[in-house]
Amino acid sequence: MRELVGVIGAGSWATALAVLLAKKGCRVKMWARRPELAEEINAAGENRHYLPGVAVHQNIEVTADLEQTFWKAGVIFFSVPSHAFREVVRQSRPLLANDVIYVNTAKGIEETSLISMSDVFAQEAGTELLQKYAGLSGPSHAEEVGRDLPTAVVAASHQMETAEYVQELLMSESFRVYTNPDLLGVELGGALKNIIALGTGIAEGLSFGDNTKAALMTRGLAEITRLGVIMGANPLTFAGLAGVGDLIVTCTSRHSRNRRAGIAIGKGSSVSEALELVGMVVEGVRTTRAAHQLSARYAVEMPITAQIYKVLFEELSPGTAVNNLMSRGRTREMEEVARMTVKLLNNNCSY
Repeated sequence: MRELVGVIGAGSWATALAVLLAKKGCRVKMWARRPELAEEINAAGENRHYLPGVAVHQNIEVTADLEQTFWKAGVIFFSVPSHAFREVVRQSRPLLANDVIYVNTAKGIEETSLISMSDVFAQEAGTELLQKYAGLSGPSHAEEVGRDLPTAVVAASHQMETAEYVQELLMSESFRVYTNPDLLGVELGGALKNIIALGTGIAEGLSFGDNTKAALMTRGLAEITRLGVIMGANPLTFAGLAGVGDLIVTCTSRHSRNRRAGIAIGKGSSVSEALELVGMVVEGVRTTRAAHQLSARYAVEMPITAQIYKVLFEELSPGTAVNNLMSRGRTREMEEVARMTVKLLNNNCSY
């Protein structure tokens, strides 16, 4: 494979993707917003701040020149935080071409507009380019991908040929890629699981046990699915890699920024102190605000999200939030599952 690939971003996941692609024989241009970071990575052969211990392959050149990153590239990966995605696509607009594949790895919902990353891309790049757009999601910590530990993800696109192209580009002995036409569901699963990871981290910081974390993950998946289905996603997507798979790894892994931030909050840190402690973007904080607004817009019950929102933005104590969840009125689990199943059957012709 001799594909020329551009990677927009120089964080941990951008670096891991660049390394993965370079090992497959691609020539990679990786864009860093700060020129000093680009120089540092090129000189050290390592991204010491964001992905220490992983050698930056000789096929990778890091640059602060955005136009150079796009030059002759057949595929462009956008690997920047979700809150920066719109501005980066807008900045890239004069460089976009109809014969290039665009892959986004950001996992979030735009906080101001409450729309998905693919909708942001369509607004800035034009709806015609959505056929060339794919979202990449799933349980995939950069720290493990960079070290070739077995990983499985999903590439989603409205155009199956686009998803399959990304699948073929990335597949390796240690990196397996599945495809899914449910772009919205994949994007929502990747974004909303970060909220639940904050919650399980808070529970861990409060010294609660595995029972608590399992309950949060299971009921968290239920409310993720409720919102996703009413917004038009396929409920089966949330049973896959972008749903329960990503939820498990983000709620349990030592690499998870959202979990680590939650632990700090559970131990008594303020939100700002927790974010400073993590030192990198914690997507779940912004996503909690967006999801809380979406739950009100669609009249969807999301009790875990509601309590985490109050902890993050209304100074509710984590202990009180847990008590609020545990003292909710009685409900039935299987009736909810049945309703989701009926929804799937009613929309069966769409999938």
